[in-house]
Amino acid sequence: MSSTLWLFGYGSLVWRPAMPIMEGHPAWIEGWSRRFWQGSPDHRGTPEAPGRVATLVEAPGGVCHGQAWRVSTDVLQGLDRRERAGYARFHLPTHLGDGRRVPALIYVAKPQNPNWLGPAPLSEMATHIHHSKGPSGSNREYLLRLATVLAERAVLDPHTEELASAVRAFPEHP
Repeated sequence: MSSTLWLFGYGSLVWRPAMPIMEGHPAWIEGWSRRFWQGSPDHRGTPEAPGRVATLVEAPGGVCHGQAWRVSTDVLQGLDRRERAGYARFHLPTHLGDGRRVPALIYVAKPQNPNWLGPAPLSEMATHIHHSKGPSGSNREYLLRLATVLAERAVLDPHTEELASAVRAFPEHP
């Protein structure tokens, strides 16, 4: 019999877990902020033209809202494959929307990984995201679906909101 764990998602895992879920709740972590500073050579881009996807950066006083999923540990191999392009596993205290606080597995890409893109001017990141596409779909879709979920939950995430607004200013099809 497999055991279970909590998984905290802050990018596509918010809106596309793509695994069997036992329980899910809007959730947040403290001391971290979401940034679109990680390259995606395998999902929202290609090795030749990686997309730009979310990671977490330490931010004293910061809060990152996302989604917590309770899953079977049997999904870890698939998750490791999904998050293979520069992400490492961490465990952080996570606040569930129902008031509980649980330890959750979180995948974070750090600056030392080979797919790190780092910060850039907003217009440059928006152009990059607008033009990137990979096997999992367009980078634009990834950003805008995340921004939509956050807006529906009345979550204030200035980095994501500003980036989504800049990407929406482009015509829908690059």
